Amino acid sequence: MGEFIRLEVADGIGTIRLDRPPVNALNEQLTAELADAARAAADSDEVRAAIIYGGEKAFAGGADIKQMAEFSYSAAAAWSGRLQAALSLVAAIPKPVVAAITGYALGGGLELALAADFRVAGESARLGQPEIQLGIIPGAGGTQRLPRLVGPARAKDIIFTGRMVKAAEASAIGLVDLVVPDVEVYQAALDLVKRYATGPALALRAAKQAIDHGLDVDLATGLEIERVQFAALFATEDQRSGMRSFLEQGPGKATFTGR
Repeated sequence: MGEFIRLEVADGIGTIRLDRPPVNALNEQLTAELADAARAAADSDEVRAAIIYGGEKAFAGGADIKQMAEFSYSAAAAWSGRLQAALSLVAAIPKPVVAAITGYALGGGLELALAADFRVAGESARLGQPEIQLGIIPGAGGTQRLPRLVGPARAKDIIFTGRMVKAAEASAIGLVDLVVPDVEVYQAALDLVKRYATGPALALRAAKQAIDHGLDVDLATGLEIERVQFAALFATEDQRSGMRSFLEQGPGKATFTGR
């Protein structure tokens, strides 16, 4: 798909592969290619779930500091907007998405992982928002997605100190969902999303949108979002085949077509 980003599709799973050695630093080109890959994963009927993977050595070590060091105010504002937009496209992929984290997920790299639905990390992974050590703050979602995930106090500790969080602590505070040996990270992510590749795609999309959009509104509005999504699924073939299968064969035996 691009020089630094590939979308590889097999068995209903799309892998968005970052490949900019040595640490997949997020520069302008990689960010643009990431946005293209997120759109492609969202639009493709062949992709039923997605993995974001940086390879065996590093997930993403953050934004390219050489690029950022001489930014003016206007350049910084524009760059932050482009990176935020790319990561928001990842977050909006209407399918289950897991970040497979090896090595470092720092700065913009952690912000990319936060845009996924789930995070699997290797035992030696290190995660953090070190921007404060550069005299700045996270600019692509770290101050917003991180506290929503781990709570404001823990997010402030990570952001205020700029420290690196080891995988075990990340698991304990809910920053990652699963920790496995480093060599098993991609396979563990694959195993996690395999169950969704044959699931009811429209219901999974509705569930993701109801949860994500509901978190940004008051409870009453969130309940209305849920009600509308729930009722809309009764116009799908998957709802009919799922309920028919349950009545005739019991739970867990339905075959879904995504229609």
